[in-house]
Amino acid sequence: MGEKIKKAIGVEGDFKTSVLPMINYSYANMYMGGAGYIISMYFTVFLTDVVNLSLNQAGVIVMIATVWDAVTDPFMGIITDRTRSKTGKHRRYLLWGIPLMVLSYTLLWNSFGLNGAENPGKAMAYFVIVYMLYKTAYTIIGVPHTAMLPELAPEYNLRTQYNSVGYLFNSAGMVPSFIIVVVILEIFGSGDNLTSASKTPFLVFGIALSVFFGLSVFLTYSKTREPSSLNNKVEPFDIKYFFREYVLVFKNKSFRQYFFMSLAYQFSTGFYNNSKVYYIKYLANQYSKYAIFNAVAGVAEAGAFPLNYALTMKYGKKKCGNIVTPLMVAGLAIGLIMQSGNSGGAFIWSALMMLSMILYPFGMSGLGFVSTNIFPDLTDVDELITGRRREGVISTFSTLIKKSISGVMAALVGFTLQGFGLVTGDTVSNYEKTTGLLYTQTDSAVIGVRICVAVIPIVASIVALLLLKKFKMTKDDHTMIRAAVATKHKYGTVTLTEEQKKRCEMISGQKLENTWLGQDTVDEIHTLDTDENGKYIILLEKEQEKKELIENDN
Repeated sequence: MGEKIKKAIGVEGDFKTSVLPMINYSYANMYMGGAGYIISMYFTVFLTDVVNLSLNQAGVIVMIATVWDAVTDPFMGIITDRTRSKTGKHRRYLLWGIPLMVLSYTLLWNSFGLNGAENPGKAMAYFVIVYMLYKTAYTIIGVPHTAMLPELAPEYNLRTQYNSVGYLFNSAGMVPSFIIVVVILEIFGSGDNLTSASKTPFLVFGIALSVFFGLSVFLTYSKTREPSSLNNKVEPFDIKYFFREYVLVFKNKSFRQYFFMSLAYQFSTGFYNNSKVYYIKYLANQYSKYAIFNAVAGVAEAGAFPLNYALTMKYGKKKCGNIVTPLMVAGLAIGLIMQSGNSGGAFIWSALMMLSMILYPFGMSGLGFVSTNIFPDLTDVDELITGRRREGVISTFSTLIKKSISGVMAALVGFTLQGFGLVTGDTVSNYEKTTGLLYTQTDSAVIGVRICVAVIPIVASIVALLLLKKFKMTKDDHTMIRAAVATKHKYGTVTLTEEQKKRCEMISGQKLENTWLGQDTVDEIHTLDTDENGKYIILLEKEQEKKELIENDN
């Protein structure tokens, strides 16, 4: 089995020293993939249709927690970068975050009898506090885990392989989480519709999932090994240092390109994810198929992985985004014409909804795969500029983009849908119980849903695709930069050809003499070493140290 896995992802070397470290690192992805997936599917509708908060109030809860998230992320990035430990900079925080994650995720799905219609103030205060606790736990675990990758996988294609295994483990977290939720909702009779009487199943699956996620993070903590950080040099910490560290990030042209591309991508997926349940439930009137639609979407996204991986390994990290993203736009466009599944031609509308649940996630995975794989390479460009490894600071912006945009989109979707007159919660369920008729949303509410689930996501995804075309760093560029940085660290100087200088300046957006790489500390000539095939030789002591650490551990 080990050899089959190794062959599938195209790695060399024996299973223990090549694939097993990827698996050990990726266990925590079951938490980060599964927990976020369930929250995106059920948390907002849990607040509106079970707790009976308004769309605005639910959006505000998510937004406040996300602002808190945005505040804590940069501090966590600084903390990990400044951590000196024999066991490395990151692992200990995974262990420390588990208890808070298990507690807060359980509380996230328990309202303790609070009803937003009767006492919205208390209900909002409770969920704001609990969601802030959960976001804190996610930061304590997520930032170090993301920041660990560039050290564990320094090579261009190796990072893609790590991310690919992580992608598979994301699915390994999403699928059982989804099954647990669906089964528990069906057992308690809440699968076809959610009302204020549906509180018990949410508490039950909250407990079950929190234990599952805690175990996955513990596996990564206990099995992953990273180099010692005892010899890391750190500057004195003050407020100026804190802000200077993050201002330096934006001097990196490649990071700026990645930032705005990811921003547009998260804007698209954020609007879609936060409005999808209302799209299916109140516009298409197909909520009874909600679990089926999400299962199909999960299979479609996972099914895109082999194509994305093959395109990335053969043609580079941008190719899959350019090829499959149009399918994402096509899937979103169906939301512009969707009608109620209870109207004339019900079969056609159900089939179109199913088609959108295939096209959107398949196409969306392309930009997502690109974004995930580009990120680790930004740390090497940053080292070219600063001369330091700052994975924590860089990864903070990666997670900050995803989490903050998701929260802001939740609030915007809530205000937009309520502003257009969408009605949710007991008002709908009581009407349907009393009259036996399906509640009909106004034309204005339908327009609001279409704007959130189709119009804005389509525009944002097209913008993301256009911005992706501006990203220029290739595999050869990345290898050359790593070789140059390694040579500078070893000898105190590096001598580049005019073409190499030009590539470094284009990718970093800085004149070489203004970067750490271009500032010589000794008056010597040291060109980049190459092997018999003309490939750059990278002389990083940490790579050898990591190999010895893995070999000794095995």
